Amino acid sequence: MPPDGDPMPGPPLDPTARDDAPKPLYLDDDDRYSRLRLISWWRQDRLRSARVLVVGAGALGNEVVKNLALVGLGTIYLVDLDRVEPSNLSRSVLFRESDSGKPKAAAMAARAVELNPDVRVIPIHGDVIMDVGLGLFAVVDLVIGCLDNREARLWVNRQCWKVGKPWIDAGIQEIQGVVKVFTPPDSACYECAMTERDYQLLNLRYSCPLLPRDEIQAGKVPTAPTIASMMAALQVQEALKILHGLPVAAGSAHVYNGVGCQFYTTKLPFREDCLSHETYPSYHELDLGSSAPVDELFGQARGRLSGPLRLVLDRELLVALACPRCDRREVVMRPRRLMRASAAVCPGCGREALPEFASAVEEGTAAAALPLSRIGIPPYDIVRVDGGLESGYFLLGADRDRWAGPGGTT
Repeated sequence: MPPDGDPMPGPPLDPTARDDAPKPLYLDDDDRYSRLRLISWWRQDRLRSARVLVVGAGALGNEVVKNLALVGLGTIYLVDLDRVEPSNLSRSVLFRESDSGKPKAAAMAARAVELNPDVRVIPIHGDVIMDVGLGLFAVVDLVIGCLDNREARLWVNRQCWKVGKPWIDAGIQEIQGVVKVFTPPDSACYECAMTERDYQLLNLRYSCPLLPRDEIQAGKVPTAPTIASMMAALQVQEALKILHGLPVAAGSAHVYNGVGCQFYTTKLPFREDCLSHETYPSYHELDLGSSAPVDELFGQARGRLSGPLRLVLDRELLVALACPRCDRREVVMRPRRLMRASAAVCPGCGREALPEFASAVEEGTAAAALPLSRIGIPPYDIVRVDGGLESGYFLLGADRDRWAGPGGTT
């Protein structure tokens, strides 16, 4: 200010100027996200607080996580069962030769944080069907599927529908790809578009006694890194629109043919009787984890439900293997998915035994004394318990800390 205390001279005030007039835009080149903030609808604070579950750490998953890290997505949960092998290096931007043999999820998480230390990536080395509880699906904002088989896609689809979470699927082969966007409960879903042939191919994974075949290997699909980059970019772009509240073409498939360089969008059919369209009502959180016995779950559920109780299982339980020829019955009590066809061979006669399956555990039975984890209930799951007249839904809240930090892996 000048010595007399008067304000410094400046341009004359414009009497027509309004307080709500657009403010000057300043670019801060020290801000990592300055160019992103130039997008009119962009809200970096929304992305910083967002949580996204990425299922699959292959070629698609690499590109998806790379893009999420670049835009500063707050928390990324990354699930994958496999380890890095040399064939991954030609298609996966976040893997290095030194990562060989490491869990894919852990290797990708480390590289993503190198790209952007602002992001938090929680790796989960496990099977999305057996090791990831429904509670995790419930707390994220959306799910991005980077999967290579129908069974996992169908499972993710049903989990998302139960808790009303949007999810974005993609598939690639050679230089062709497709991206599908689903927003429950209003749009068509993945299962809505499944054909009879899809179900037949899904069942090929299982042997005559309905146990997974030992020799079946999924995911060995010929692909180029270019198509993975393109489809993953579309997935993240649709995710950004959902996180910002922008409209998306829900229940549609965006298809790209790289041979003819053709792109089109098609609407998927909506099936009123689709088995995936099950939505859970509100659930109650219990101070109980998956290591607790089923009986303890029944004890805590008893305050809300009456009559004989039964725990409904999403993952079918192999109760026993019986061989009528040898009059032999072996109690197993393990999830069907964890067993292999070779385990069904009778040691007495060398022929296949007959499996006994269960889709629920009844109160007062021997199975009710087993830990929830033993019968296939993963940490932080939401389970359904049926009473005499109604059902209750319960979150295994004691497992919450399992997802609290980078050490929270399965």
